[in-house]
Amino acid sequence: MYHYLYRCLMQGGKGNKMMLKKSIIAVVLSVGMMVFGGGTVFGQAYPQKPIHLFAAEAGGAGDVLSRIIAEELAAKLGQRVLVENRGGGVIAGEIVSKANPDGYTLLAYFNSFWLMPLMRSHVPYDPIKDFVPITCLSMSPQVLVVHPKVAANSVKELIALAKAKPGALNYSSAATGTGSHLSAELFKSMSKTDMTRVAYKGIASAFTALLSGETEVMFSVPTTAMAQVKTGKVKALGVSSIKPSALAAGVPTIAATIPGYEVTANLMLFAPAGTPAAIVKKLHQEISQILKKPEVKAKFLNAGAEVVGSTPEEAAAFIKAELGSMGKVIKDANIRDE
Repeated sequence: MYHYLYRCLMQGGKGNKMMLKKSIIAVVLSVGMMVFGGGTVFGQAYPQKPIHLFAAEAGGAGDVLSRIIAEELAAKLGQRVLVENRGGGVIAGEIVSKANPDGYTLLAYFNSFWLMPLMRSHVPYDPIKDFVPITCLSMSPQVLVVHPKVAANSVKELIALAKAKPGALNYSSAATGTGSHLSAELFKSMSKTDMTRVAYKGIASAFTALLSGETEVMFSVPTTAMAQVKTGKVKALGVSSIKPSALAAGVPTIAATIPGYEVTANLMLFAPAGTPAAIVKKLHQEISQILKKPEVKAKFLNAGAEVVGSTPEEAAAFIKAELGSMGKVIKDANIRDE
């Protein structure tokens, strides 16, 4: 089409040739900018309509954090960002994986989203092939806590106790594949100890069992754990992040005793694979600015999470690394969630 237009225009007078060439170049460049410019598609600046952000069940940490981001992002982009709650991760993952890759359907989910295919035979999406990471929004560690009756005041002492009495210590956990479960299984694997899992329907009932002495050990979210540490109802021995966490002030890392031990709940933001790079870049830039705001950091801490704000490449590298480390634990422990 452009070659034909050029020939037609060149049929004009000789004095107009240079002007016509410049006009054609200007048209081509402007079209290129419309197609490939920062967050712009075919002349329409992104976004031109509401964005749908799929998140975890209503009221949970993922939902709360997603709504903080949605509100801030809507203000910056001038379009509504609607949070759609879907529990479990698999349903939300399937919906977003099949959505048009146009930047109007996003996913904010924790680790279970990309780890679930390792624990189930049939998951209707591929967390690597079907999605592109935009950023890691937040990180939250687990806190290793024990009942006061347990004769251990450090990770080293707990390991010694577990080795002295293999299988005698019971640990509480919520559903299969949750942080409380996988943290304990990685701990057992890396410390070469044996503790018996007692599974409960939810994190609240699992923690209640620890408080009552029905179980002796648990990996818990910081908000719940540290509140009970202050009352003296449990003892905190270690935090699962590789570095000390503001969410568990004064608690040493488990990695200080077991080098390399790390388990964190990371809230990742994804778009469907095939989403234009310009849109991914725009979303990353806007959200990076949001996460730097002191009031947003404070809201995240109140919700039990620390702001991260990684690059898309860093987010992808984290997921790949965890699929490797947790994949081995899941396989060795034969963890299934069918």
